Amino acid sequence: QVQLVESGGGLVQAGGSLRLSCVASGSMFGINDMAWHRQAPGKEREWVATINSGGATNYAGAVKGRFTISRDNSKNTVFLQMNSLKPEDTAVYYCNALVNVYTGLKPYWGQGTQVTVTS
Repeated sequence: QVQLVESGGGLVQAGGSLRLSCVASGSMFGINDMAWHRQAPGKEREWVATINSGGATNYAGAVKGRFTISRDNSKNTVFLQMNSLKPEDTAVYYCNALVNVYTGLKPYWGQGTQVTVTS
């Protein structure tokens, strides 16, 4: 069983920064892609950013140039550095990982962490 635990959410003023972390633990061989998604109240969950096992990244247009996704494979951790935050970034942020559990790749999700940006 694999567990993902997010941290780093909170309240920040527009223009400020936050750094989210997500640590994966449990029985696993390795982790393939890792990603961040977010969901605002009454909205669909949307993809934010992805980083593959080789370090290649992709970003949603709304966050490109402001957010940076990174990973530390030795610690099974993915980060999301969020700069120049806007009120529109307010949402629950979820980490996601495609985990090698020996029988194949299986997706796991964290519980989410609240990010609130005030104007």
